[in-house]
Amino acid sequence: MTEHPEHPDRHHYTEEEVARQVSELETKSATAARIFDLRRIIGGLFVLYGVIVTITGITDSQAAIDKAEGVNINLWTGIGMLLLGIFFLAWLKLRPTPPPLPPEGLPEERPE
Repeated sequence: MTEHPEHPDRHHYTEEEVARQVSELETKSATAARIFDLRRIIGGLFVLYGVIVTITGITDSQAAIDKAEGVNINLWTGIGMLLLGIFFLAWLKLRPTPPPLPPEGLPEERPE
């Protein structure tokens, strides 16, 4: 096998170093997956907008309620949005994203 002069460091990594680097990347990937879980984003947005719409419904004038045929639509929609957002956040808390499985063929690291 011939060495490539443009890549002199190519064969100087040990299996342990490669396994450690792969493990670090997997940890970072799992953290990113948990942070950007769609349930967190959707739940957070629904709670935020639900609070805004609920406050709007509480402070609506009688004219605005009459315009919706006597139903305080902002209040009910806001409450519905709050409940949906809380559902998504509870779902995230009760069933978190599982950590990725280690790839086959690499030794697992054991805590010392």
